[in-house]
Amino acid sequence: MYEDIRNNKIKTGVIIAIFLVVITLIVYYVCMAFDLGEFSIVIAMIFSISTSWASYYYSDRIVLSVNRAHPADQEQYEKLNNILDGLMVASGLEHRPKLYVVDDPQPNAFATGRNPENSVICVTTGLLDKMDYYELEGVVAHELSHIKNYDIRLSAVVSVMVGFIVMLADFVSRALFWGRGRDNDEKGNPILMLIGLICLILAPIFGQLMQLALSRRREFLADASAVELTRNPDGLISALQKLDSDPNELRTANNATAYMYIVSPFKANAKDGKKRKTSLFSTHPSIDDRIEAIRNLK
Repeated sequence: MYEDIRNNKIKTGVIIAIFLVVITLIVYYVCMAFDLGEFSIVIAMIFSISTSWASYYYSDRIVLSVNRAHPADQEQYEKLNNILDGLMVASGLEHRPKLYVVDDPQPNAFATGRNPENSVICVTTGLLDKMDYYELEGVVAHELSHIKNYDIRLSAVVSVMVGFIVMLADFVSRALFWGRGRDNDEKGNPILMLIGLICLILAPIFGQLMQLALSRRREFLADASAVELTRNPDGLISALQKLDSDPNELRTANNATAYMYIVSPFKANAKDGKKRKTSLFSTHPSIDDRIEAIRNLK
């Protein structure tokens, strides 16, 4: 476990470094295409550093805002708060995560934040309505394990950075399209067209690869850690079965944050009733594989 925590910290640093390079190159070439002169590299460096800094320190706020989450009041969500208080004793963590709730019928949950000292556990109202005490305890323990293992730092930073790169690629392509229509001087447009095309092609692939770098192994590790905290594998198994069978799709779900949830918020095969299998590009292991791994812990 300690090896995984160390690796997550290293991965975070590597991903931020890659993000700096990619954003610097994209902005530099865009500046050159618009003929902004010799200060283009300076502009690019300032832009990439500032966005990286914002992604690191404000990633949790951005993720919560995107999911329209609100704080979980102590009185209104008493059971949720009591479960977290009980798990805090077993976890050994010094700082209690903040609790947030998303108003959505799909049962799901995620954890975010840059470190255990600045962490958040967010659940949906569907999870609170459809889970019994021990099932909810298993889900909260799973998310608390992500915090303890430093998965949250990696997840939050990657979610914001991947989303930003995709938006930047979209901006470049739009600037190319409209800029060409207004400018009769074609001198810079071929370069802008090439960079825009490269961004459009590579940005989604780059984002997918960064998400896959997190590895589905982190979900197995969080499941195992949750069982260690609760001493009740049946509670988590029952919760995963309910999460998998629920037909609702999360209204605020998006590709940039989908892998942060305990199960995928997308229900692609919910209508035809087919079981989803794990593929190379799956954000989560299959529920059957996760349940089998938990049972092997008994």
